[in-house]
Amino acid sequence: MKMEIPKEEYLYSGTIACPGCGGTLAMRYALQTLGKKTVVVIPACCWTNIAGFFPSTSLKVPILHTAFETAAIAAVGVKKGLDILGQKDVSVLAWAGDGGTFDIGIQAISGAAERNDDIIYICYDNEAYMNTGIQRSSATPWGSWTSTTPFDQPKDKPKKNIIEIMAAHRIPYSATASIAYPEDLKRKILKAKSTKGMKFVHILTPCPPGWRCPSELAVKLARLAVQTKIFPLYEVENGKKYTINLIPERKVSVKEYMKLQGRFRHLKEEQINMIQRNVEMEWRNLLRKTKSIS
Repeated sequence: MKMEIPKEEYLYSGTIACPGCGGTLAMRYALQTLGKKTVVVIPACCWTNIAGFFPSTSLKVPILHTAFETAAIAAVGVKKGLDILGQKDVSVLAWAGDGGTFDIGIQAISGAAERNDDIIYICYDNEAYMNTGIQRSSATPWGSWTSTTPFDQPKDKPKKNIIEIMAAHRIPYSATASIAYPEDLKRKILKAKSTKGMKFVHILTPCPPGWRCPSELAVKLARLAVQTKIFPLYEVENGKKYTINLIPERKVSVKEYMKLQGRFRHLKEEQINMIQRNVEMEWRNLLRKTKSIS
């Protein structure tokens, strides 16, 4: 697919986002791709604040702020209203964090997916409830520190596989993306824009305060997550066709990724080795899906 991405910016500079915020960079790329004919629906999350408080705004497109659990259904309502008005060329983007997606908002997402409503849903995933104090979510990785999973009792459950949940709904398009690979990210959002029905894009967006890392490492960490295969880049069409978009050229250990983040500083060598084995197992499972499911 040939990409013709407008160079115009739809995100004003000088937002109140934290330095190194991966979620802000993800929004910038998304709006560059979708263009000015976009309505963004934002539930409670970091972006509720970054978008600005009335009458201020950091975006050059219309925004609808909505309740924590209602991003998907509010976006569906906006899309239906625009259709009735004859404005069928407007993209409606539900934009939510991992808490509002993996946890609190999953019922509305599931309903929209089951009906195959024509919206784009993007989850910017910083792997915890960062806006309210770095509490664990079901997107938080196993063994991670958060303010509700302290160092002496870190999270004891694995990260929820949200893409597999969406694939199980047989929606037309779901994909993972990373701020460290903007061309791949934009291509996937462009594909979502041109696809009729429910589309879901899961973007990993490092959060320096929550990940306990320097702000200048945000993009590097997003890249390492892909290179270590912790966060593989792939897409699923109609719940059946799996395509891996990037296969790392060299093996990078998960330790290289984790040692740069204070949230994993307490882990012992044997725990990191266990995570490594699990990552390799999940990668083999993904490879099998690309070959066995058509």
